[in-house]
Amino acid sequence: MKTKAFITLALVCSFMICLAAAIADASGKWKGTFTGPDGSPIDVTYNIKVDGDKLTGDATAQDLTIKLDSGQVTGTDFKFSIKNPEGVIIPHTGKYFSQGDSISMNADYQGYKMHSTLKREGN
Repeated sequence: MKTKAFITLALVCSFMICLAAAIADASGKWKGTFTGPDGSPIDVTYNIKVDGDKLTGDATAQDLTIKLDSGQVTGTDFKFSIKNPEGVIIPHTGKYFSQGDSISMNADYQGYKMHSTLKREGN
């Protein structure tokens, strides 16, 4: 019985290590385009750094760079917010897909939902 418990624990630990290694790959520079509330494209670049369950970095759009706040990582899912110059907090949620080296990103600008698929810069 102890052997089964040990093997199960070892497999769970191995899975968690692999999962942590997969999300660590989300660190880097990511680019994509959102469609703004007025229908115009908004090119964005995110510089993301993942350290355990913490996500930090910055976002650049329309020649303005803003720090990512309250970043959290759970497996391949993550969330953070940014505060634009007008003081509006824009929550973001995302999911990292290692097999496609892409991030599915959602942002909520005062109730207007935006979505973009980000690609790692250089790909």
